[in-house]
Amino acid sequence: MKKKLFAIVDIETTGGNAKVDRITEIGIVTHDGERIIEQYETLVNPEIAIPDFIIKLTGITNEMVANAPHFYQIAKKVVEQTEGKVFVAHNVRFDYSFLKMEFERLGYNFSRPKLCTVRLSRKILPGLASYSLGNLIKKFNIQTVARHRALADAQATAELIQIILKVDHSDATIEQLINQGIKETSLPSDISLEKLHDLPESVGVYYFHDEHGNVVYVGKSINIKKRVMEHFSKPTKKADKLHRYVHDISFELTGSELAALLLESFEIKRLQPFVNKAQRQRQFPYTIQYFADEGGYTNFELIKSKTPKSEGYNIAGEYPQQKSAKSALLALTDRYQLCRRLSGIESKSGNCFYHQIQLCRGACVGKEPVAKYNERALLAIEQLDTELDGTFFIVDEGRHQGEKVIVLIEEGVYRGFGYVDSNLSGHLPAHWINEIKKYPANPEVHKIIRHYIAKKNIQIIPF
Repeated sequence: MKKKLFAIVDIETTGGNAKVDRITEIGIVTHDGERIIEQYETLVNPEIAIPDFIIKLTGITNEMVANAPHFYQIAKKVVEQTEGKVFVAHNVRFDYSFLKMEFERLGYNFSRPKLCTVRLSRKILPGLASYSLGNLIKKFNIQTVARHRALADAQATAELIQIILKVDHSDATIEQLINQGIKETSLPSDISLEKLHDLPESVGVYYFHDEHGNVVYVGKSINIKKRVMEHFSKPTKKADKLHRYVHDISFELTGSELAALLLESFEIKRLQPFVNKAQRQRQFPYTIQYFADEGGYTNFELIKSKTPKSEGYNIAGEYPQQKSAKSALLALTDRYQLCRRLSGIESKSGNCFYHQIQLCRGACVGKEPVAKYNERALLAIEQLDTELDGTFFIVDEGRHQGEKVIVLIEEGVYRGFGYVDSNLSGHLPAHWINEIKKYPANPEVHKIIRHYIAKKNIQIIPF
């Protein structure tokens, strides 16, 4: 393993939630794999009160931090102390998430390769009763002067790293954990591990470019860095294509997962990247239509037309390919136990095959009451439906704390999205239209929006 520098970090906070709690103290120990070469510590003014139980745990009082620097005053020092190093912590997700959130409040993307000494200890030192820092300190007789103080705990973690590095093959395990199982040889020639580690761990859309700058693949993720690394971590047909064609990576942060989904869909249709197979179609000529037969049962039919077949027919869903329309219909027929003949999947008269094997309740032969059957058919229609009703804004998370994303639906049609100040009070929705970047609507994005609204607790503002 080539020599690495480790920035071993410990922080004390006002609580356990990085979104609402704040840092009260930070300690950073720089370690070169053999010894400590630099140390940094400071109290931090959290700008909120420290709860009593935290004061008892850490000994850090409100009076102690009253005149301490605010985070923005030490941010540059934290960047310098961690830049070009592996970010190490005992339960790294906790410490890293707090620092990342503090930088996000300042509008800065903080991204470092990470190593968790809890996970590392479990792999290198298996069979221990507990892997808490306190128990590991006792187990290995690590000397410390002040538990639950940032620098002291960072120093203890540094000693733990030294113990682990003495174990055979620990360097290979460290490499694997830092790089999420990716080997340098599995990457395209122009993509380094350092480049991957510099990617943001935020929501957005990412682009893979070929040697001429053309986009060959577009994706979205709630964690761009993690998702991009996953592309290269396992040998697959897609990974092989990416290895051959990718020479650069770019990205666009969206803040909101909904905005990322909408932007990804648009970019795939606009750029037509050849590695993407799904979502490239721009036309939706195939429809699933429904109507009531003479007995009152709801029937479905797959038709290549964007208009209702005749009077009494209604469109439930639109699709780019016959295959995708048929798959959707088959899935819903199975999910809601609908009759395959009434769903247009079987063309013969009389009872359907599924009725013979007792998977259809007999609507095809008038055995199941019309009302009961139509209840399930209605659920299927609602699942297929991509229509949006009314004029309104969807308000979701922005790219940083001072911002919200707004998605405009006008008379049931998606118009686009944009960003506004997170302080929504006093702002009229009419003024937001100027902030909307226009994007084309299609059944696919309408379906994305409907499903997102259904599964997420997000704000809807009528307009």
